Parts: sequence; C-alpha cells; structure tokens
Amino acid sequence: MIQDKQLGSGHALLMAESEIDEPTLVVYGDQLIDKQIIRDVATHHDSASATLGLVQQSDVTKYGGVLRTDDGYVTEIIEKPHDDRNYHLNAGVYVFEPKIVDAIRTTDSQAGEHSLVDGLATLIEEGATVQSVVSDGVWVDATYPWDLLEIADDLFESRNEVESQIAPSASVHDDATIIEPVVVEPDCVIGPGAVVGPNVCLGENVTVEANAAVRHSVIDADTRIGTNATLIDCVTGRGVHVGPASTVVGGPGDVEVGNRVHRNEQLGAVLADRVHDEGGVTYAPGTIVGADAIIHAGSTVDGTIENDIEVRA
Repeated sequence: MIQDKQLGSGHALLMAESEIDEPTLVVYGDQLIDKQIIRDVATHHDSASATLGLVQQSDVTKYGGVLRTDDGYVTEIIEKPHDDRNYHLNAGVYVFEPKIVDAIRTTDSQAGEHSLVDGLATLIEEGATVQSVVSDGVWVDATYPWDLLEIADDLFESRNEVESQIAPSASVHDDATIIEPVVVEPDCVIGPGAVVGPNVCLGENVTVEANAAVRHSVIDADTRIGTNATLIDCVTGRGVHVGPASTVVGGPGDVEVGNRVHRNEQLGAVLADRVHDEGGVTYAPGTIVGADAIIHAGSTVDGTIENDIEVRA
C-alpha cells in the first residue's frame, strides 16, 4: 500500500484498511527500533483493542508522552508534553485490533490530517482497553537523514548493537582497503583500489567500483558507486547509481527540509531511491536529491532537488 498524499499517520493506516482483519503490528518508519521492543509488544498483546510499546526517556517533550496505570493500562497520550507528570515515551510500536480503523475515521482531522495518536485517544475515550508494555530495547529518533549517520556512529562506538563485519558472500578485492568499523552486507562487491570506511554501512548487493572511496556513509541496497567516485557523509536510498568520478565532498552544510533550514549539519548529501548520476557530478554539502532524479554528467548539485527532476550541467 502506498500513501500517495501525506495526510497523517492515521491516514497511512487507513490506506491499509483492507489488510487489517486481525491483530496487526504497526511500526513507525522514522525511528531506529530494536527488535526487542517489537517482540515485547507482540507477546504482550492479548485481548486489548491496542497495545503500545513504551520506553523510559528522561525528556519526552519532543515526542509522544504516555500516562499509564501501575498495571499498564493507558490513560492518556499527549504529544510533546511539558508538564511534570510521569510520562513514558511512545516508541511507535503498536499491535492494533481492527476497531482502530473506525476510531481513526470517526476522529476529527487536524489541519486536514488524520493522526494515529488521536485515533488511540478516541479508543480510550470510548472505554476500549488500551494497554502498554515498557521495553528496555533500543529506541533512537531518526527523523532527518543525517540522524542515520549519527546513529551508525553511536552503534559502532558502543559495539553493543553493531559489530564491524563483512558478510561471507561479499566479494572484497585483494587490492581494496577496508578501514574498520564497517558493515558490509551480503552480495556486496568492493573493487580493486577501493577504500571503504571508517564508519560505513553497505546494504545488500552494493557495488563499490575500482578506486572509489566511501567514508562515514550509509549506503542502501542495490546501489552502485562508480570508478573513482568519492562519497563522504552520504546517505543513499535503494537502487542509486553514482557515476564515475562523482564527488560528495562531505559536511557540514545547511540542509533545507520543508520550510526549515538546519544549519551546519554533518551531511554531505542524501540521494533518494533510484537517483541516477551519470558521472563527474559534484554535490555541495547538505544536498538532498529526490527519488528518481537524473543528474547529468558534469553537473554541480546544491540545495534540494525534487523527485523525478533532471539536472543538467
């Protein structure tokens, strides 16, 4: 299911209504969520209308705060609370019974958007049982692309969640250089003279061609990085093609997201799914390129490029 128009988290769930005919696991997509949280929520759910995963967090003022009874029943959910009550943080992991769909649909929209949390509040107001479980699994906010770089750094540094590793099915040329820590997923190919690391995550089936360099980057699956290309502080989506001799010079840079400019973020560039770069392209710090964009050879790219746009030199 695809939410063609971004009309809120509740609206996203309504798009999948036809599939919600039994208890359904729902997870937010803009956070790093440990499998332990998912396991705790799934195993804790029984006869309630909904079960929420919660984590302990000293400051919930930027997120969703949840009040619960001593035996785990949710009494109130407050977005960005600023009072001194004893909140747990809503981890964005739920199991819902089908009645959540009607609750979302009957809840008044706010500014044209349907909120999943407002639908939950409606369930509570109607007297439905909404329970919660507090998990000690890892939860990290990943709202913005550069958060992925910071998360990877933290996980590499702690070594509690991510160990430097190269999958057995990955092919690393004898003349390539790996600078740990790195994670290289199955079926990756790293060519002669290539330099990968430190603090690099390569998803499945990524190709780093001869003499390319990748440092402090998160590269998603099926991406190809061309000969002599350089990627620093880079985040890519799936199926990206970076042409030969293209350069992501690295941050810090100013990043424009919506109507807000984030100053001096450590971000070289974000290349969304299926961006195709023909080679010899230079990306200024803080560049964001939308999905399916085509960047013609020799271009210099700066700022935010929308989806499906062609950029010519």
